[in-house]
Amino acid sequence: MKVLISGASVAGPVLAYWLSRYGFTVTVVERSPTLRKTGGHAVDLFRPAMEIVERMGVLERISARSTGTQSLVAYRDGDPRPVELKMPDVAGAVSDRHVEIMRDDLSEILYEATRHDVEYVFGDSIASISDDGEVVFDGGREERFDLVAGADGLHSNVRRLVFGPESGFTTWIGAYLAVASVPNHLGLDRRLEAIRAAGRLAGVYSAAHMDDARALFLFKTPAELDYHHRDIPRQKEILREQFAHLGWEVPRLLDEAERSPAFYFDSITQLRLDSWSRGRVTLVGDAGYSPGPALGGGTSLAVVGAYVLAGELAAHGGDHTRALPAYEAEIGDYVRRSRAFAVDMAAKLVPDTPFALWGMTQALRLISRLPTGLATAAMKFGTRSASVHDSFPVKDYSAFAKAG
Repeated sequence: MKVLISGASVAGPVLAYWLSRYGFTVTVVERSPTLRKTGGHAVDLFRPAMEIVERMGVLERISARSTGTQSLVAYRDGDPRPVELKMPDVAGAVSDRHVEIMRDDLSEILYEATRHDVEYVFGDSIASISDDGEVVFDGGREERFDLVAGADGLHSNVRRLVFGPESGFTTWIGAYLAVASVPNHLGLDRRLEAIRAAGRLAGVYSAAHMDDARALFLFKTPAELDYHHRDIPRQKEILREQFAHLGWEVPRLLDEAERSPAFYFDSITQLRLDSWSRGRVTLVGDAGYSPGPALGGGTSLAVVGAYVLAGELAAHGGDHTRALPAYEAEIGDYVRRSRAFAVDMAAKLVPDTPFALWGMTQALRLISRLPTGLATAAMKFGTRSASVHDSFPVKDYSAFAKAG
């Protein structure tokens, strides 16, 4: 069985790895001319995804490239007294097994784990897909595949071609995210520092092995903003407008973001489709069920979704008419709970009013004084659906692996 995967970031290589293990012939096409190295931001792998990458034999490499963030220092606009939290306590409120890693590092590790067994085609994309699996590439090549999987992110090309315009499936949850690579002018070492105002959060962090840092901006608006997702100058202009009034390190971070060639900006949008499959085409990861960038554990969800999709295809002997419904049934509840978790996290990270922000700050100040176990328990109690990620059981599909 021949499978084409569009996208070589996270879900694509994980899907390719397991399909290859089960004896499928896999091609991964990636629009970028090389593996994407855009600076990237920190992403999380929770217990189910950790189990999967351990089965892939790459957990040791992933752990070695973890950010190692140990502390979070949070200021409230107008209050010079920061709150300092231990990051293991914060992560422990969501998952009892967790690693944070830069997205580019994770993508590179997953690519290296698959490149000898899978065909990668860089610098090309899918132009059209017929009902019988005939694919025409932008470069002009034509080839037939038994299955096409869109693992090409929130703005998926495969989804647009087969399911229709993006606007028909997106639900904006009221916020925006921006990340930029900036100099580590604060000399941060496994530390995140941030300032919060009503509806605003700006911060900067660096990983254990990074020479530079990442500036992070989260903000809410009463209505969706008008911009194109590829119009970077307009995005940087919006960012400056939204954070112009904040002090602390924000003016310098805005200046550095303006100059940064590695800049990411997007709405925090959830994808809600009735089904992630149509005929011989299916979607995996953010392309099908993004819970919202940076809030809903989308990277962990992408790893799990890719693993389950490959496993169900193997379990059903490559029969997509049975495997794809089984894949959707298996992860459907996890997807829905991740969406709820993202909405909850948006409210926690960027409270809407000064009073709500003050209340949250006082709560965090109290938690910061508790012993580790109690601090984790207190944060878990205050986070709706805190166990959403750890509660997903990872099925064992090893019986379908091909010898050798």
